[in-house]
Amino acid sequence: MEGVRVGHATLIRGARVRTGVTAVLPHGGNLFRDKVPGAVFVFNGFGKLAGSTQVEELGEIETPILLTSTLNVPRVADALLEYMLELPGNADVRSINPLVAETNDGWLNDIRGRHVGREEVFAAIREARSGPVEEGAVGAGTGTVAFGWKGGIGTSSRRAGDWTVGVLVQTNYGGDLHILGVPVGRLLRRSASDSKDGSVIVVIATDAPIDARNLKRLAARSALGLGRTGAAGSNGSGDYAIAFSTVRQPARLLPNDAMSPLFEAVIEATEEAVYNSLLCARTMEGNGRRVEALPVQRVLEILRDRKAIP
Repeated sequence: MEGVRVGHATLIRGARVRTGVTAVLPHGGNLFRDKVPGAVFVFNGFGKLAGSTQVEELGEIETPILLTSTLNVPRVADALLEYMLELPGNADVRSINPLVAETNDGWLNDIRGRHVGREEVFAAIREARSGPVEEGAVGAGTGTVAFGWKGGIGTSSRRAGDWTVGVLVQTNYGGDLHILGVPVGRLLRRSASDSKDGSVIVVIATDAPIDARNLKRLAARSALGLGRTGAAGSNGSGDYAIAFSTVRQPARLLPNDAMSPLFEAVIEATEEAVYNSLLCARTMEGNGRRVEALPVQRVLEILRDRKAIP
């Protein structure tokens, strides 16, 4: 989507470190001085989403959105504060609301080492680019696991009339994997009981002129996209959606009755972004464990056999 930038910093060190950080920048300027409308929707709140209460209260996002691993949230938030305070024009700023989300990559990663810090945060923001996004086991998705397979970062987008809805996911959750309605997990003999807990972060961008209230409604619909993939929504899941509009001062907001095409777009884009996070990931060993990548060719055979794809 025009103006939106994404960057990763990936940490793969030795036999135990498999982690990173992903940065989503709603635009390339000073977000504190040029805030964007934003909203947060909580599916299940067993997670750590720093900065969410101010977004809920004011309906604005004033920093890049950073994704990382659970125990790195305070370190990443501190580095993000440093980045924002150093920006030209922010010399007199005394309060900034860093927005940092996480999933737990402790299965493949030495999570207690808290290896993501200032260097990685600054690198992810500095390297953020518009256009195609690197997917799979990169950035905040380096050490994640989804449905018992290697998870990661996935993206997708849809057109909704004159508008675009883009979605980025950090998948680290479980359930009964379905792809295009086909119970792929069971057919691969990967039982749903293998992995139900876990978390997912969904970041939604749109160029539609909508306010925080309708952004929250948009974010809520992404849960339907997760449901299509077979998400368990378990007690131990931390599932959040963060939505923003790139239109900062619209001359006219979209009315409520214009939202339905956007709802449909975010459902489809979320579903596909999850698939992409799995299909683009690679088998990874770390922290004394091994997690296999989803066997793409076998999945394609299953989908063709079930006539889900040509």
